[in-house]
Amino acid sequence: MKPIEPHSANAKRPLRVSIVAFPECDPSIMYGIFDTLWIAGAHWKSSSNEPTSEVMFAPRLVAAEPGPLRLITGVTIMPQETIDDIEETDYVLVPNVLVDTPETIRALDRRLLNWIVEMHRRGARLLAACGGSIVIAEAGLLEGQPATTHWMYAPLFRSQFPNVELKEERILVQAGAGHSIVCAGGASSWQDLTLFLIARHAGTAEAIRISKIFLYQWHRDGQLPYASMIANADHGDAVVMKCQEYAPLHYQSADIVAELLRLSGLPKRSFDRRFRKATGYSPLEYVQWLRVEEAKQMLEMEDGSIEAIAFEVGYSDLASFRRLFRKLAGLTPGEYRRRFRLPANVEAALQAVAAPAARA
Repeated sequence: MKPIEPHSANAKRPLRVSIVAFPECDPSIMYGIFDTLWIAGAHWKSSSNEPTSEVMFAPRLVAAEPGPLRLITGVTIMPQETIDDIEETDYVLVPNVLVDTPETIRALDRRLLNWIVEMHRRGARLLAACGGSIVIAEAGLLEGQPATTHWMYAPLFRSQFPNVELKEERILVQAGAGHSIVCAGGASSWQDLTLFLIARHAGTAEAIRISKIFLYQWHRDGQLPYASMIANADHGDAVVMKCQEYAPLHYQSADIVAELLRLSGLPKRSFDRRFRKATGYSPLEYVQWLRVEEAKQMLEMEDGSIEAIAFEVGYSDLASFRRLFRKLAGLTPGEYRRRFRLPANVEAALQAVAAPAARA
């Protein structure tokens, strides 16, 4: 693959990246992005804080009002500029916002939303990290467009923005005219987003250098390996709730879907329709997710063979289990175990700590 060459409309000045500070933001992503862009393209003299080569980006924390801003985590930050100070910028970057209901989405500061829309109208490109895509969608800029967000936000996102084509399995999704909007998925995917921006404007070699400095890794497998089943239990359908309570206790049964149908007392078509409406899954999908979630926990915590784990969660056909696991988790069972088991040195250290306490 040919390396990406540096691309910038104006190489004589750093690209202006306005990082929007909502009260609902968490500071780790904001500062992680800021620090990564601050050092990109430059080698710094730590003694004098002076760059020894070209500075590629000029990141700034931007808020609706001047003065200290208390974030949802309780941390107070000092934004460097307000939206009234900025008439144009090259990029608007929206970090994660911690929202979990339609009401908290509607409570997002409309001044910041309107400013984002205006900056985009004036030519700024938009970048959204994690839940930042909810902000872009709430601003009305993702209608009819593809997007991604943290997998945990997916049910809320779909319910509030049904006209957005959500691809929660993806890490990076480009949208808008000229790909002027880029959304990144889960929490640490801001690293992918920032490396993408560096590669675009400073070249592949610089993105690789920065990834080595900070020990960043591209999330090449997408979000599926990290996603867990989100079971809606707040839907008000007592029949479906009874089935949801039954399923985790009997999912190993070969006839579990038929058992759920009998338990509901409904005709099959009515049961399937009500179950999907309440949970977002068909009965079969729901059972499959339950089984894979249990298998994930066993792979993370136990040393049993993959065949034994497959049998434990209800699959006598190992090949079928492997196919389903790969489909829902994005990795084979063996790959999943290698990625999510504690490293051997960490397990050894934990055992060494626990041993004296056990003897006492």
